[in-house]
Amino acid sequence: WVLDLFASRHKCPWEERKRFATIGSHVLDDTEILLVKPQTYMNRSGEVIGRILDESGASTESVIVVHDDMDLPFETLKLKKGGGAGGHRGIESILWELDSDRFLRVKMGIGRPEAGEQPEDYVLGSFLDEQAERLPAFLTRGAEALECILEQGIDRAMNLFNTRIREEGEEAEQGATVKE
Repeated sequence: WVLDLFASRHKCPWEERKRFATIGSHVLDDTEILLVKPQTYMNRSGEVIGRILDESGASTESVIVVHDDMDLPFETLKLKKGGGAGGHRGIESILWELDSDRFLRVKMGIGRPEAGEQPEDYVLGSFLDEQAERLPAFLTRGAEALECILEQGIDRAMNLFNTRIREEGEEAEQGATVKE
């Protein structure tokens, strides 16, 4: 959804390629940016990213993965350089295929399922009404974070968009705009 919003904001059309991914292309400062939505099972998304890198000649360091994260509360955005999979099967697949963790991540917090609910059902299920109402603003922040990474770099984007947690467990204010 974040990539769809980014593509819409930048008038980037989608096309299907080789039935393994939906791909869009955008040019920023004379650099072509490929938006890739794997059409495989999530736990095989690394195969798609590997193919795209092989075809394009791009480096692992140029990859930005936008993904859901159950370990972050709903509406929490966390930008990160490298790291492990944290149990996320799609990230495990990318790590395995690229044999590297040297890619960037835009982690979109979706929270944890209720006790007894299977994680797969939770991830694939619908948002609660209250969450669905707040989802458009959250997706907009995700697209803005992606834009900030591309325009100003990961360090600046992390400073603007990563949530800081206060000692008492309350979330501090999170950066919401890219332009100053």
